Amino acid sequence: MPEVSRFYGIVILFFHNDHEPPHFHVRYGSAEAKVEIMSSRLLEGAVPRRAMRLVAEWTDLH
Repeated sequence: MPEVSRFYGIVILFFHNDHEPPHFHVRYGSAEAKVEIMSSRLLEGAVPRRAMRLVAEWTDLH
């Protein structure tokens, strides 16, 4: 998986030919999730709440 960013133990991965809706993958320890790009909405999986808040902030910045 192409890694786009890494911070505070959170890894953001993005595939350019992945299915709709546009999303990225998040890994934090053993937790994994898919997050919609436009809304930062959790599509699948789960990560701790604190990590998800940081992911939402990262999404807003990028």
